[in-house]
Formats: sequence, structure tokens, C-alpha cells
Amino acid sequence: MSRTVRVGCGAGMWGDDLEAPRQLAERGRIDYLMLDYLAEVTMSILQKQRSRDPSAGYARDFPSTVAGILGPILEHGVKVVADAGGVNPRGCAEATLAAAAKAGKGGQLRVGVVTGDDLLPRLDDLLAAGHALAHMETGAPLSSVRDKVVAANAYIGADGPLAALERGAHVVVTGRCADASLTLAPLRHAFGWAGDDWARMAAGMIAGHVIECGAQCTGGNCLHDWRTIPDMANIGYPIAEVSDDGSVVFTKPDGTGGRVSVQSVTEQLVYEIGDPRAYMTPDVVCDFTGLHLEQASRDHVRMTGARGTPRPEMLKVSVAYQAGWKAHGTLTYAWPDAADKARMADRVLRERLDRLGLRFDEVVSEFVGAGAAHGAVTPAGAGADAPEVMYRVGVRSANKAAVERFTREVAPLVLNGPPSVTGYQQARGKVEEVIAFWPALIRRDAVDVKVEVLQ
Repeated sequence: MSRTVRVGCGAGMWGDDLEAPRQLAERGRIDYLMLDYLAEVTMSILQKQRSRDPSAGYARDFPSTVAGILGPILEHGVKVVADAGGVNPRGCAEATLAAAAKAGKGGQLRVGVVTGDDLLPRLDDLLAAGHALAHMETGAPLSSVRDKVVAANAYIGADGPLAALERGAHVVVTGRCADASLTLAPLRHAFGWAGDDWARMAAGMIAGHVIECGAQCTGGNCLHDWRTIPDMANIGYPIAEVSDDGSVVFTKPDGTGGRVSVQSVTEQLVYEIGDPRAYMTPDVVCDFTGLHLEQASRDHVRMTGARGTPRPEMLKVSVAYQAGWKAHGTLTYAWPDAADKARMADRVLRERLDRLGLRFDEVVSEFVGAGAAHGAVTPAGAGADAPEVMYRVGVRSANKAAVERFTREVAPLVLNGPPSVTGYQQARGKVEEVIAFWPALIRRDAVDVKVEVLQ
């Protein structure tokens, strides 16, 4: 029987269940714990935090999470790989070491730091050198919004965290690393897989892709028989048990709720992949079309048949830029004729905004309870007899003053609009920045990944 390595995913987003890492570290019999915190919008939030406080810019709960599982890490050899570093990986690593010292383990923990994904400090030099960072859909050059850019991060692959593990790190902290690469790096470290062994590389990336959203593949957010998912309050987080030959068994800790089935794994498998013949990652191009899933036993799904081709020469870059201002307000109208009242409130508000001379790039009205979630496909008459309808209206504009004035125009409807209104504590919204996403590509050789290990 070939050797297996167990990689658990204890975070599928920043804000996931804080108990999941402990569940896996203490009960999952895992070798590696992967934690994925980052999304495109998260990077811009972290960059804004760091602009206000140079010591910020990372997932603040990560150091305490590590401190809570130092036993499994230092005594049982569980290694942690996480993108919790955001836009300040070194700050995150130093805070993690401080948390370990506070827990009485000072000097025992080694934390690897992977940097180089953050292109913001180099952005002008890169543009001057001919890297247009054109928008992947429109073709527009990044120079057209350069003065509004707040974050720019390349999706790096497994090479950086792999190097940190090979240098003896117990915990590896990265910035914007591709989600599934956080799983591939431990597998390459454990098995010694070559970086051009495309079939095994694809198997590792696909295994990481299946578990990267946490409990989404163990019954959470699962459409199939969702009413029958057992003990969802105690849902188990996923484990990929990988063999050296690239076969994978997906499971979860014993005694936990949720369900690992061919259906739950399949739903996550096709999540956000685009072309299944060519799922592009920094490490390998994955072909999903030969995959075979089978229910090996209860809560154990076996995957075989991964195929891969050489990694692309370009890396994806996630750019965030300031695109104006927004605000929204809500009111709730009660039966009878709740939907009609809400729609009348919308007509009244829009006419008043027009009389004030306020112009917006976009005004969006939703009537929640009267079919807002399904838009144009909502059956005629939906919500006509709804017991209550929430009227939610939002605006967006480059003119901050216009958005600020809008926030004062929803609340008066409580007294001077249609009857039977409540929920007006949410009527006056706050003005917020609009952060837009700009996807781009850059040559791999333009991204300088660096690795160091702190103790």
C-alpha cells in the first residue's frame, strides 16, 4: 500500500468557523493544516487597513488560531500553511511568533514567510517596463485607472510555501497564493513530487480545489438532499488523504456532522473552474475530464484520473481600484398590499432625487419578499399578498456629496410616504467606497517570490 498524506482545510474564507482548525488539528489525524483566508475583495480591505496602520494588513485571528493548536504543531508534527499574511505576511508571522511566546512556547516555533505577490510598491516600475496589466475582459490598460489602484497582487503558486517547508518551518504564511497551492505545497514536500510531474501536480491541485472552501464539500452549502445533512451544527471540515500515485480520498474527522458524498464533492469540484479541460493555476493546467469519483465507504469519496499539462507562463493578477461611492437604505412595509407600498415608495424617492438634481451612475431597487432574488424570472404577481416586503435601495456615484445627500432621503418616507412602514432604523445608510476588481496577467518572471524563516 502506498503512503498517504492527510491535508485538512480549516478555513475556506476570512471569517470561517474559528473552531474548525482545532477540530482538524486535534481530531483529524492530519499531517498538514491548510487555511485559506483570501478573496479578491479581502486584499483591498487589508490594504486599506495597512494604509491606516503599518502593522495591520493580515488576518488578525490567525496568530491566536495557531497559539490554540501549538500542541498538535510542536508535539505531533502538524504543519500549517496559510495565506493569512494578506498584504503583510511578515507582520502576520511576527504576530504569530509573539502569540506562541505568550503561550509559553517562545523560541520553539519556526514560521516561514513567503512574499513577492504584492505588486503595489512596484506598480509604476512594472508599467514603465511595458507590463500593461490590461483588463482580461475589456483589454483596457491599467494606466487608465492607475491613480485609483489600492491593491495589486499576483497569484503565486506552491514553490514559495514548498521552500519554506523544506527549510523547516512549522507554520508557513503567504500573501496572495492560489488557494489550492496551499495544499499542493505540502504534498510536494511530503512526496518529493517534481514540479513537472504534471499528472501528480494536477492531482494535488484538484485535491486542494475540492477542500479549499472548507465545509462546502462536506455538506455545507450543498444542494443535494440538504434537508438530510446530519448534525450540520457540528459539521466536519474536509480532509484530503492523498497517495503518492495521485489518488485522493476525501473525508472528514470521525464523529463530526455533515456528509462526504460523490454529490457534495462534485458540487465543489465544478465550483469556479471555467473550462474543465484547462483549469489554469500557477502550478499546472488541470484537466478534469478524466476524473472518476466513487463512494469508497461512508464519508469517504475516492478520486482518480487527474491529468495535467505544463503550467502557464503568465500569472493572474488581482487589482482593486477605487470606483466611486455607494450607500443604501432599507424600509419594511407590512400587509396588506406590502409590495405595492414598497414600489410606491421607490417611485416617490426617485422623483424626489430627480427634483433635487441628484444624478447617480446607478440606482438599484430591490423588493425583498416580492421576488427580488430571482429578478426577471419571478412569476407574475409574486409578492402580491406577501405579509411584508423589504424595500432596499442603493446608489453609486463618483460624486461623494450626491451619495451623502441620498442617505438623508430614505428615512423621511417613514412619515411622508406610503403607510405601514417599519424597520426604519436601517433607512439612513452610510457612505462607503466602491472597490472594483481588475483582473490582469503578468509574466511569471516579473514576480519575485522570496522566502525566509523566522524563529
